[in-house]
Amino acid sequence: MTIAGFAHFGTALWQRKQAWRWLLPVLLVLLVLSILLWLPWQVQQMEVNERQEQLIADTLWVEQAIRFQLSRNEENFRQIGTEIANGSLSPDKLRERTLLLLKSSSEIRRVMWLDADGAIVASSNLRATAPLGLSDISIDATANARKLKSPQYSQPVKIVGAAGAPSMTLMDCYLPIFKDEQYSGSVVIRYALQNILDDMVPWWFAQDNEIELTDNDDTIFAKRSSGGIGRGVYSHRHTLDLPGAAVYLRTNSVKNAPTLLPNLLVGSIILLSLGLIWSLWALWRDINRRLAAEGALREQVAFRVAMENSLVTGLRARDLKGRISYVNPAFCQMVGLTADQLVNKLPPMPYWAPEAIEDYEERFAQVLAGTVQQHGFEIMFQRANGERFPVLIFESPLLDDSGKQTGWMGSILDISDRKKVEELNRQQQEKLQSSARLATMGELASTLAHELNQPLAAISSYTAGAINLMQSGVVDAALLKPALEKANAQVQRAGLIIRSVHEFVKRREPTREPVSMQSLIDNVMPLIELQAQQFFVAIQVSVALRLPAVLADRVMLEQVLLNLTRNAIEAMQQVPSERRILRISIATERAGSTPANVIVSVIDQGHGIAPEVAENLFSPFFSTKAEGMGIGLKICRTTLEFHGGTLTYVNNPRGGTIFRFSLPPYLPHLP
Repeated sequence: MTIAGFAHFGTALWQRKQAWRWLLPVLLVLLVLSILLWLPWQVQQMEVNERQEQLIADTLWVEQAIRFQLSRNEENFRQIGTEIANGSLSPDKLRERTLLLLKSSSEIRRVMWLDADGAIVASSNLRATAPLGLSDISIDATANARKLKSPQYSQPVKIVGAAGAPSMTLMDCYLPIFKDEQYSGSVVIRYALQNILDDMVPWWFAQDNEIELTDNDDTIFAKRSSGGIGRGVYSHRHTLDLPGAAVYLRTNSVKNAPTLLPNLLVGSIILLSLGLIWSLWALWRDINRRLAAEGALREQVAFRVAMENSLVTGLRARDLKGRISYVNPAFCQMVGLTADQLVNKLPPMPYWAPEAIEDYEERFAQVLAGTVQQHGFEIMFQRANGERFPVLIFESPLLDDSGKQTGWMGSILDISDRKKVEELNRQQQEKLQSSARLATMGELASTLAHELNQPLAAISSYTAGAINLMQSGVVDAALLKPALEKANAQVQRAGLIIRSVHEFVKRREPTREPVSMQSLIDNVMPLIELQAQQFFVAIQVSVALRLPAVLADRVMLEQVLLNLTRNAIEAMQQVPSERRILRISIATERAGSTPANVIVSVIDQGHGIAPEVAENLFSPFFSTKAEGMGIGLKICRTTLEFHGGTLTYVNNPRGGTIFRFSLPPYLPHLP
């Protein structure tokens, strides 16, 4: 394409963009007009719904208020019925008891006491204008109350007043009386429905609504219309839920339907003008923002490209099927392959080592299943030239702008140098431990010579005695056998001491295996006893039964015990002889639902640890002894952390110090 063609194409593209920019205000005006037409109607509907919901809520509240008052009346007269059943209330006392209740509750017209045959035993005559007799409908409610053993209401009945008195609608409530599970009568509460509306409905509700009590056929029993006749726009009917009576509370609001917004045309013109002004301002602002955003985007892209090119951490993006969608230059340099050779590749990958294919596939399945470890995992990669090198990989979900996962992003670190440093540190640590063991044995040399001298002298004595017996011509197996057995026991004792020393000082690679704590104590006890004999220290050992084994290097744990016991023995050099007691305790300790840890405590009654010494107690090359190297406790803590344990200390309440270390149990059934 020529330069003129490019210019023409650019001009057409710019004109198309301008057309779209000016089309936005037109669409906005149409939208505003549509909103102006829709908004008043929507506001009206929202107001109608709001008023209707408010009417329903108020109706339910009034219904609950009426039902609460009726229930309270039932409770009051149920107590009276209980007294009647007990024989503690006479007809005269009934009138006295109900007098105050009737004065405070104008909705109650009369209270009657009926016997088991339905005859009136007593009646309150406070309001003599109300008829005294019971209607047939009311009498039917008696049978229901007697059968159900619970309060029952009769269906309301309209009663015409005598001698010019106004008519009223009455409703009876029967409260059955039972004595020794036998029906003995009823307490009847007679209500005037008009009084229920007049006394129980709040005045503010009656001002806004016409209230009626009706039956299923909308026959009106009572009505209250303080604010006028209902308009029929907002109405609601709800049952009073009275047992035995079908009475409904019907409310009809006196409010009219809301009208449309006034001066709709003037408001529409103002809103339209404001919309046009805003759209032009928004268009100008959008152009400036777009230009600024495009410039910022170019800068961000250039910055991100420069940042990715300068990273030493390899980045690799994969989709949900495992296909590589992106690699940065650091990753390409790490594996010795170009981006074109890696992008769009599916497993198996060219940087996978053939001998570890199964491990790669297992890790890859974990990534796709979303169960990858958050703290990363180590694996071996292969360069293009066949060289193997270890890497540390961190995988995390790759999300788009909407938060939907589209793949996985991996960060890959070449840890070859770190592995070399770790191996060097391990070798140095091993040499340091070996030196510490040799230094310990140097301190035990004189005691060891003295200890071996005793069994050797005994062996010499026993063998000399045996030779004398043979030279004297008396060769009796019964005489020679005890001497030879004692000589053999002393040989075994000397050999055990020599083997313990040999195992303790020889160079070896750390090997972790299940170790019994009892056997560990038995192996190291000869060396501990050698140290204790120098300072006349008594040893007390307590090992709990059924201790779990620990997964550890036996010799390294023996070194920890020997270092801790040696420190404890040396701490008791200056204390009275009766306090020179070294206690070694091995037990278990459970924390919640986790398996029980093995706890080893080394307890002395020495001089203790001063506060200024405690701050640097585990620091390397810090020692309070003139000939000490200052690495014993540091080696102990490092060794226990290598085994997943901890080393702590506390002051002994009896004086001295308690060093305590814990080790996780060996659970072969766990992965």
